[in-house]
Amino acid sequence: MSGFANPLNLSTMKSLLLEDRPSPGVTRLTMNRPEVMNALSLPLQEALSAAFNRLGQDKDTRVIVLTGAGEHFAAGGDINSLAGCGPIEIWQRHTELLWAPIQDCPKPIIAAVDGFALGGGCELAMHCDIILASDRAQFGQPEIKIGIMPGIGGTQRLLRAVGRHKAMLMLLSGQPITSQQAERAGLVSECVSTAELEAHALALAARIAGMPPLAVLQIKEVMQLGADLSLQGALALERKANQVLFASLDQKEGMQAFIEKRRPEWKGQ
Repeated sequence: MSGFANPLNLSTMKSLLLEDRPSPGVTRLTMNRPEVMNALSLPLQEALSAAFNRLGQDKDTRVIVLTGAGEHFAAGGDINSLAGCGPIEIWQRHTELLWAPIQDCPKPIIAAVDGFALGGGCELAMHCDIILASDRAQFGQPEIKIGIMPGIGGTQRLLRAVGRHKAMLMLLSGQPITSQQAERAGLVSECVSTAELEAHALALAARIAGMPPLAVLQIKEVMQLGADLSLQGALALERKANQVLFASLDQKEGMQAFIEKRRPEWKGQ
């Protein structure tokens, strides 16, 4: 991975990215650069990459909540670190490798978005599986205003989320949309009040963490892989995954608990 910055020490990572466990099975990651609206510097991207790589394999983490410290989720890339770069330097950074652990994370990721999710911040939110937004949140890809374009999936994920015409409007004008507009367009899962955002995100994460772990993982995997398959191929993938779950102890427990009208006890087996 040549071109990456020097490896971060643990104290630096912790200062850039706070981590806590608000409830069983739930890990919250908080980007901690509020003084610059959580701009995605290369060190912060490296910290996110390392955290998602680790949490994707952490058996005690079932759901990840991603948010930003202060009043904003992430206001984009760190322009000061990009302004003097040439194409070879940008290429050698291979930031797609840094973002791969987020893109490929097997655990559900909930983005709790307050304030700005612009540029790389919007792309980061779109890497997540569920986007909860406050009523003052704004989403946009304003890269065109500084002479470039999205480079971490902004064109392709936005196209798939909101359709060609809405995506073209956002990308070519560079103008952000409100969380209410984003919800209507299909970019945002739910829009809630600013005061309720954190509690709502954590409650939803706890609810998902309380679901049968194998079924959660299979649902996410099938949706990710099936999105780029033909309908027939995706349906076949879905059937096979459903059949596999019938070999699990959780399937036996879930159906028996339903028959006995009691709460199931999931083992993840």
